[in-house]
Amino acid sequence: MWLLDQWAERHILDALHKGEFENLSGAGAPLELDDDAMVPAELRTAFRLLKNAGYLPPALQQRKEALELSDLLRSIDQQHPDYQAISKKLMLLELKLRQAGLSTDFLHGEYADKLLQRIEE
Repeated sequence: MWLLDQWAERHILDALHKGEFENLSGAGAPLELDDDAMVPAELRTAFRLLKNAGYLPPALQQRKEALELSDLLRSIDQQHPDYQAISKKLMLLELKLRQAGLSTDFLHGEYADKLLQRIEE
């Protein structure tokens, strides 16, 4: 679970125990979770079909795969036989993301570590 997910979960549980979610306006009403206001009207149907089919654009798919590989590398020992191959694959994905103009800061846990320390203070 991501650091931000853990932080949010902790705050949600704290609020739940304090009763802060009781008697909210709109309780029991369905939530509008699909906000496609930023998608041009002529593309909304196509985007919704792709989204419902589980398709991600290539850059987001590579980002997702990079996160999975990064988590895997953290969970195995450097002496593991597959460590080097996984590490090389992650480096290649990181290079592809950078070439596509996307930030790869999310792969380097420096910010997450600092944020966790700050939250725990």
